[in-house]
Amino acid sequence: MGDMQVPAEALYGASTQRAVINFPISGRRLPEPFLRALAWVKLAAARSNLELGLLSETKAHAIESAAREVVEGKWFEHFPVDVFQTGSATSSHTNMNEVLANLASVRSGEPIGSKRPVHPNDDVNLGQSSNDVVPTALHLSVSVELTRSLVPALETLGRALQAKSSEFDSILKVGRTHLMDATPMTLGQAFSGYAQQVTKGIDRCHRAVAALSELAIGGTAVGTGLNRHPEFPARVCRILSLETGLCFREAANHFEAQGARDDVVEVAGHLATVAGSLSKIANDIRWMGSGPRAGLGELVLPETQPGSSIMPGKVNPVMCEMLVQVCHYSQGLAHTVGLCGRDGQFELNVTLPLIAHALHEMIACLSQAVGVFADRCVSGLKAQEERCRELVDRSLMTVTALNPYIGYDAAAQVAKEAHATGRTLREVVLARGLMDPVTLDRALDPAGMTRPSADAVSTAGG
Repeated sequence: MGDMQVPAEALYGASTQRAVINFPISGRRLPEPFLRALAWVKLAAARSNLELGLLSETKAHAIESAAREVVEGKWFEHFPVDVFQTGSATSSHTNMNEVLANLASVRSGEPIGSKRPVHPNDDVNLGQSSNDVVPTALHLSVSVELTRSLVPALETLGRALQAKSSEFDSILKVGRTHLMDATPMTLGQAFSGYAQQVTKGIDRCHRAVAALSELAIGGTAVGTGLNRHPEFPARVCRILSLETGLCFREAANHFEAQGARDDVVEVAGHLATVAGSLSKIANDIRWMGSGPRAGLGELVLPETQPGSSIMPGKVNPVMCEMLVQVCHYSQGLAHTVGLCGRDGQFELNVTLPLIAHALHEMIACLSQAVGVFADRCVSGLKAQEERCRELVDRSLMTVTALNPYIGYDAAAQVAKEAHATGRTLREVVLARGLMDPVTLDRALDPAGMTRPSADAVSTAGG
């Protein structure tokens, strides 16, 4: 395509420079975890080709050494291609081939661009195509980041929520459905529900990793495996499994593995569900902490910063609000991945860079936000036990416990009269002569309603 001026200090070549010129779109580069994974694939490919006798030791070791440095976080400044580029990410794949070949040249005393002793296409890309390497790097990078970033963050949050569940176990509060008063529960029970949501979120992350375990490597251009050794894909998968500690295998069908991106759409769905869980938890906590005098006031949230530029002394639930925004953002990115999943025309999906950006952005933001939320909000939560009990005592929904004794209709009349007159449920029941005081007090005990026993139900029914 003619001459191309490349910066003297650049480790990339003419193809990458053309992409830089062609795609001055967002200023956002592909995420570093994805670039690491791309280098990891190159490392595994070089080692596999050495084992198969297709690369010399000199070339294979040069490629592997250069790739290892990228995996370890070096040379990222030499990957300048924008996220919004060719849909196969061929520009970024070529960028990687050029950088690794040029690093080998520098180490061998050859000039950059000489393609000696390693050629970017013939050696670094031996037995590969952008169309199988990029989906492989996508699965690899997302699996690693889920395992090493999001799962540990969720585990931290889960422990913090479980600790609060134990701490708040004996604190009675009003349950709420439809934002209206419901039967009593304990604050600890509410937090046990939040902890379980996070536990299920961790399970969803593990299922997401499992969904990504098939790798497209070996399909080359369209899935047929043209120009690669028959044993190449299995060897690459074995090496990547050893490198990461995760379990990868060759795709059962290479045409599906390259033409469709259903697996990453599934992963986006899991992450959107996790985001929904986290948003519910954050919103519940900020509602229970609303006030301090005109809200629910059941929780006291840690004070992290002033809340208003005009109202002195105001403190807001900023950590909850931060997490909710991250969750909204993540669910929007998940929708983007879902849309991208549709764009697999014939033998290739052509939205791979955007999928990589969206998934890694979700994982990075959720991981960081969850860790901050656990540390700066959940761990410092305090219960307003007196306020919780006050609301329980004022609630009319404890009348539900009287259903087995006086029936639903009579209990409804008692609740309505208590609400209209301002009297307590106990006063109305005794005035109507519906129950004796001892049985009534036992039935209206809020603590007993949080963990009803079979004996109590049996006695009431009798």
